[in-house]
Amino acid sequence: MNAQPFKSRLESGYWIQIDFPTAQTARVRVNPSGNFPSTASGILVNPEYQSCNYKKSQQSGIQELSTGSLRLRLDSRDGQIHFFDEKGELRLQTSEQPFRLQPSKVYRTIMDEDSLVLTETVDGERAMGKVKETIFDRDAYSGEIRFQLDANEALYGLGSHEESHLNLRGTHQYLYQHNLKACVPTLVSTKSYGLLFHAECAMEFDDRSDNCTLSLDTVEELDFFFYLGDTPDAVIAQYRILTGRASMMPRWAFGYWQSKERYKTQEEIVSVAREFRNRQIPIDLIVQDWHYWPDGWGGKHFDATRYPDPAKLCSDIHDLDMKVMISIWPNMMDSKNRPEMIAAGKMLNDHTIYNAFDPEARELYWKQAEEGIFQYGFDAWWCDSTEPYIADWEGDQKRDRHQRAALNIAEFKRHIDPAHINAYSLYHSQGIYENQLKSQPNKRVVNLTRSAYAGQQRFGTITWPGDPSANWETLRQNIAALLNFSASGCPWVTMDIGAFFVKSQEQWFWSGDYPEGVDDLGYRELYTRWLQFGAFTPVFRSHGTDTPREPWRFGEPGTPFYDSILKFINLRYRLLPYIYSAAAACHRKHDTLMRPLAFDFSEDEETYSIADQVMFGPSIMACPVTEPMYYRSGSAPVEETTRTRRIYLPAGTDWYDFWTGERFNGGQTIAVDTPIDTIPLFVKAGSIIPIGPELQHTGESPRNEVSILLYPGADTTFDLYQDDGETYAYEEGDFELTELSWDEALQTLSSEPNDKRFSIILGEEGFPL
Repeated sequence: MNAQPFKSRLESGYWIQIDFPTAQTARVRVNPSGNFPSTASGILVNPEYQSCNYKKSQQSGIQELSTGSLRLRLDSRDGQIHFFDEKGELRLQTSEQPFRLQPSKVYRTIMDEDSLVLTETVDGERAMGKVKETIFDRDAYSGEIRFQLDANEALYGLGSHEESHLNLRGTHQYLYQHNLKACVPTLVSTKSYGLLFHAECAMEFDDRSDNCTLSLDTVEELDFFFYLGDTPDAVIAQYRILTGRASMMPRWAFGYWQSKERYKTQEEIVSVAREFRNRQIPIDLIVQDWHYWPDGWGGKHFDATRYPDPAKLCSDIHDLDMKVMISIWPNMMDSKNRPEMIAAGKMLNDHTIYNAFDPEARELYWKQAEEGIFQYGFDAWWCDSTEPYIADWEGDQKRDRHQRAALNIAEFKRHIDPAHINAYSLYHSQGIYENQLKSQPNKRVVNLTRSAYAGQQRFGTITWPGDPSANWETLRQNIAALLNFSASGCPWVTMDIGAFFVKSQEQWFWSGDYPEGVDDLGYRELYTRWLQFGAFTPVFRSHGTDTPREPWRFGEPGTPFYDSILKFINLRYRLLPYIYSAAAACHRKHDTLMRPLAFDFSEDEETYSIADQVMFGPSIMACPVTEPMYYRSGSAPVEETTRTRRIYLPAGTDWYDFWTGERFNGGQTIAVDTPIDTIPLFVKAGSIIPIGPELQHTGESPRNEVSILLYPGADTTFDLYQDDGETYAYEEGDFELTELSWDEALQTLSSEPNDKRFSIILGEEGFPL
């Protein structure tokens, strides 16, 4: 048995090193020098891990390495690798001649400080200027890894992108950070394996030919992890062993969030919070967006004329049993924080963005945030614009995707080392997380951020896929984007319910279909359908510009859009025991809350490319309505519509209609009625769904008022999880776990360890409204 990494020189001239961080995971590193030093990384939670023992054998130039759970066959001539599971089944193979490294040179850009000019952008004030000189920094490589995939397997992951693709087979993706892209360099296959590409540079994924290729822009070597499991969740577990356990969100994070661009005064945000309580609309969080500062973009302090008493702002909202979140920015052009950061030498070379890669800069950034904001009692952060350079959001014409990638990547490289341009958000999030824990070690960190990277899930972050425009196509794209992001090992994802841009302006990206905003019945329908889907995403959040977003802006009680919005907000709170327990399983057992159908039905290939149905937790399948059925833009009535949508029920189980209780066989497509007050929801036969009473906020959630929605059809279990919802006491074992078990043969429900008695509601009776 060996524990030291295996190392060999290939006939191609490259050196290869293979080791095993776990018995199910192999790390493959390739370079021309044969020098494989320890690589400190923000991606890996433990870059100095001890390799597992493995057996080695050799025959005719073929090396075999086996941990017992994972076996690799390496061809020493060209480096081709076959990855087998413990049963000897081939999970993945690289192509012949799989590795390429091309020498490249890395340059560092020096900006002409005298040419820096303050410029207003959609993401705030920036200092734009000319390049003074470009200095050679070091030699590096561009690289390529090629794989041969099975014709029928599906791939998911790579973060979120502004496209409708769910299954990534046959697609091409540019992997860089952007307002509408949050890239995470991971993949999960329906053959129950995963890949993590250990680099922080721009990349490309291309599966349009016989070989699936991952290209890397600037690296010292090729470095990737292969890992396998019996299920997609087991695969993601291996990813999180490498990169960190997903944070446990507080209970309130799973309630309803009200946000918009923007509440402009202390009085306004508090009055809106009071209106929610006066109308008895459930809510847990209200959000203060940008421009609360007195001067210059991004200052972490308040304009005293509009926010005279930030501590009272927080206490007034807390008295209403709500939390309050506030946005902060990496770009700062104010007269207080910016000079301090510049004097410390902690800005990037544009003197606009702070250097989140520098631990001392992160500490200074936190000091500013704590002194200017956190001390007053704010509960959560909204770290906006964490992909800090966007070069193509200007003009009235949208460039093609190739031009956009080249333009945006080049802009990143002007200010950040090319080997690290994708990881700004990772380090920025690390600074917020680690420093808040030092300041308040028993307050769970919550950070809503517009970008992400591998490993960021351990830093209390929630990601949304940028600022889209209001139309039905964007709603469809958001479903696929959220599913692929979840499949990337990052379970906490949300979106702008109703889209960010609602109207249309000269800029190409500001292209909503509804110039009248909430006064347009077409937008009210789109928003209502978007919110119905939002109720079945990990974080339930309304946000956007151009038009108000509060529920009463869409009608009054007794009108269809208002009533539907309230119905789904209330439904979200009724499902809180199920949602919070399933969310806890993401932390405890590495589950995924929002899931592609193929995560649960990988043997049913019909599910692989269904991008408009989602599994929410282990049991509920939500099927959003993604086309207008009542009104188009301009309040124009939709003619000749059936107001139904077709639903595929995956094979391998029966399904119950959540609303009516009707039972269906799996493996068929059915038409389901879709009036404005409902979307199709189905529950797997053999499911336990704990539900609670109607609530006004998650803090009301009583532990003893839990009923069980029971859907017979198979033996099943469900772990009902409860804790204080706020602190890290659960890490010391301060939580309650009740295992609920349904015995199909005996038709009995039992609970352990407390043998509690629950009120049981049979799913065949429909949901108890």
